[in-house]
Amino acid sequence: IALRCRARGLRIEGKPGGSPVTDGDLAVDAFLTERLRAARPDYGWLSEETDDDPARLSKKRTFVVDPIDGTKAFIDGRDVWCVSVAVVENGRSFCGVLDCPAKGEVFAASIGGGSRMNGITLSVGEPSDELKVAGPKHFVVPFANMQSKQVEAVGHVPSLAYRIALIAAGRISASFVKPNAHDWDLAAADLILAEAGGTLVRADGSRPLYAGKTVSHGVLAAGHPSLMQGMLGVVAATSIG
Repeated sequence: IALRCRARGLRIEGKPGGSPVTDGDLAVDAFLTERLRAARPDYGWLSEETDDDPARLSKKRTFVVDPIDGTKAFIDGRDVWCVSVAVVENGRSFCGVLDCPAKGEVFAASIGGGSRMNGITLSVGEPSDELKVAGPKHFVVPFANMQSKQVEAVGHVPSLAYRIALIAAGRISASFVKPNAHDWDLAAADLILAEAGGTLVRADGSRPLYAGKTVSHGVLAAGHPSLMQGMLGVVAATSIG
């Protein structure tokens, strides 16, 4: 659906706050709303492109959806964007999918079922002597300075969900995440990373919860668990500074 919309030429509008939305975002959202809510009418619904209904807070399970994560890349004709769908219960995702149609990649995970990309099992693996770290420079640079290993700063990946999936796939080592990421950016990717042996944590070291009253988050760190102490140390020092 998204690729067809882009092929025929996108209609682009601005949302409150200035971020863009296209007819592709809305068409994917409408499709997912129809199919998923019809299949599970008792689930709540939280999507970037649907007005939030507080009634979801009374539901046992909630779909958390980003119809297109990385809309700016989608508009620009780049391939670094994806469709993100997760099911959340008690604040935790227990299944999630990232579909990256322009790349031909589908990431999927379930609690205890592992994490896969196009059917291939994913693992973050132990960090090598050369770390590839994404995120804001004011975090990456001091983190690099405190490492005995060589650190390469990864260029901007416009889809946060895809960036986290790259860690799960072992293509990059870690990422800092600036404030104001939302549940729909994170819920599926968090589980995909966790089931691959990685972790996504808040500044205090705790894991984020999803589908609650508050759907945005502060600074986050994602990567192999062995990197978290150093990453969170940088977050704390930078915040104090």
